[in-house]
Amino acid sequence: MGAGVFAYARYLNQENLNPTYVDAFGRTKELADIREDIQFQKLSWNFKGWLFDPDFRYYFFFWTSNPQMGEGAQVVLGGYFQYHFNDALTVTAGVMPLPTTRSTNYTFPNWLRNDNRVMADEFFRGSYSTGIDAQGEIARGLRYRVALANNLAQLGVSSQELDAGFNTLSGALWWMPTTGEFGPSAGMGDFEEHQQVATLVGVHFTRSREDAQGQPDLDDFENSQIRLSDGTLLFSPDPFNTGGHIEKATYQMLALNAGVKFKGFHFEGEYYFRWVDDFVTVGPIPVTELYDTGFSLQASAMAISKVLQPYVTYSKIFGEYGDPWELALGANIYPFNRKETRFNIQALKLNGSPVGGSSLPSQVGGTGWVFSGDWIVNF
Repeated sequence: MGAGVFAYARYLNQENLNPTYVDAFGRTKELADIREDIQFQKLSWNFKGWLFDPDFRYYFFFWTSNPQMGEGAQVVLGGYFQYHFNDALTVTAGVMPLPTTRSTNYTFPNWLRNDNRVMADEFFRGSYSTGIDAQGEIARGLRYRVALANNLAQLGVSSQELDAGFNTLSGALWWMPTTGEFGPSAGMGDFEEHQQVATLVGVHFTRSREDAQGQPDLDDFENSQIRLSDGTLLFSPDPFNTGGHIEKATYQMLALNAGVKFKGFHFEGEYYFRWVDDFVTVGPIPVTELYDTGFSLQASAMAISKVLQPYVTYSKIFGEYGDPWELALGANIYPFNRKETRFNIQALKLNGSPVGGSSLPSQVGGTGWVFSGDWIVNF
């Protein structure tokens, strides 16, 4: 058995955000809770190992989000069982992130931005659910993962709120042609300073039949909700301001990505396509389908080897109800020349953010600057 911890303290300043915004239907809304505070933001403690046979593996975790103290979703318990048949096939059953995008395919916590995704990724992605998956290496550097799950996001959703059967299919295929790898967990940034050019290209596809009853609450951290590009929840009581609402919908999302790492430099991009249709409605709504696209770009460099890693990220959504964008400027500082402890500082410029929450630095509808500083421990 092995044990690990991921935790961080965060200073967050949202005081420069505009306090109100107007959605795509002319409704003026206030930002939920503009904050300036310090939180011991998250503690995730995991236990993993094998039992009887090294091919029979387990992973258990408990996971807290202190900004949600008092909420039902403040603490999450989960895990999975896994059996490794061979390098081409490992089967997992339990709670797992769906491989909807790069960030939900086991790359965490090897991100540039500590525990907050770029805006477009946060908008389009799925989340954690319960199900079964198969993964493995087909050829050198060519890997796959396919998952069948209950829904797009199940943390905080009880079994009584779910439809019977597997409603969600999510899969990914990625290739690392030059070196056969892309750093730890194929994550972002080149702390390892590759001396040969490392490359990665990938494709993700997800299809899910979603219903209003099975949606997570807004404060269920790490979960995702289907939104319009102005931030309006698809399953809200009157999303289009027409008196009608949606009971069921089909979500389909395709994500394409490519990246490169060399001598401390890292650059990658991801493009997203999302279709939402096949609505079951009560009352009138003005659409029969939704189609949104968007992209994200991330770049970083080890300006001082094993010490300083500045980065920049940019993302934009081309939506039917607005074209929001986001820019982040930040840096990771490694005081012990190791990845287990780092400081992250970040300035985030939002323009009509369609995503947000109490565990995120962004706010739904937010326009303006957000500043954060994190002290992270991961071992």
